[in-house]
Amino acid sequence: MMPENSPNGSTNLRLIRHIILHSTDQSKMETSSPQSVSAVPVKQAETDEQLIALWIHGRSKHTQRAYLADIQHFSINTHKSFKEIRLVDIQEFEISLVEQKLEQNSVNRTLAAVKSLISFAHRIGYLPFDVGRPVKLTAAKDTLSERILSESEIHRIISAEPNPRNKLILKMLYTSAVRVSELSNLCWKDLQEREDGGQVTVFGKGNKTHTVLLPLSIWTELTAYRNGSADEQPLFKSRKNNKLCCSQILRIVKKSAEKAGITKSVSPHWFRHSHASHALEHNAPIHLVQQTLAHSSVATTGRYLHASAQSSLD
Repeated sequence: MMPENSPNGSTNLRLIRHIILHSTDQSKMETSSPQSVSAVPVKQAETDEQLIALWIHGRSKHTQRAYLADIQHFSINTHKSFKEIRLVDIQEFEISLVEQKLEQNSVNRTLAAVKSLISFAHRIGYLPFDVGRPVKLTAAKDTLSERILSESEIHRIISAEPNPRNKLILKMLYTSAVRVSELSNLCWKDLQEREDGGQVTVFGKGNKTHTVLLPLSIWTELTAYRNGSADEQPLFKSRKNNKLCCSQILRIVKKSAEKAGITKSVSPHWFRHSHASHALEHNAPIHLVQQTLAHSSVATTGRYLHASAQSSLD
């Protein structure tokens, strides 16, 4: 079969979808026809468990945990297999999420996971219809500006942390703008020296690899902190000499914020938001900020321009 992105490939794909949607009774098809053999997709899964395993395959562990939790929530709510799911089941599930007083972003995230799985099930021939397609996600309030710390708040959090390792973790979160999972997975071999400081090679979201430059001040602190650690060892180790997990880094950030007298529910990702906002406020070129954050689109980075403007009016 030709690739989807070729003209003939798109035609073939539309033909397949037409046959799936309008010819669910395969017994009525002429099996001797060459067209029927090529048009009917081979079923890739026999059970819901196999379907879900195929759907989450290749995703990060963090994404897998989040998606599995959302799908489990949906399954418990409906008490049905996915082959029995109807549009009304998804709509009633959405109502139940709203009744739980969840934020709209949380509702949307959960529904998006359910819609993604059902769409995937349809594409691989497990379901005859994509029953989740008509469900539209409700627009949520943009709360990005609420998760951006001021430069003085960042300074207070870092200054309030007495532990050298934890203080360096906070500085790395802010200076490099890496995600918490990316920081957790860094090893010393990922760091390289430069004339004006250093750089760190990050393997992150979407299996993307990008490089972030580190200023000389941070590079000097990292060099002193390394203390002979081997290249394969994690950048930040736990007491058992394993890498610090994301939940441990989260606790460090929250405790440091509490010590600084900040009552907001600060998380490691807030340091990433703050880096982007402050960089743009200091007139850093948006394409450079985009590269640091490893955003696929400059429009995603551009959200921080509006967030900065909004927060400056508060």
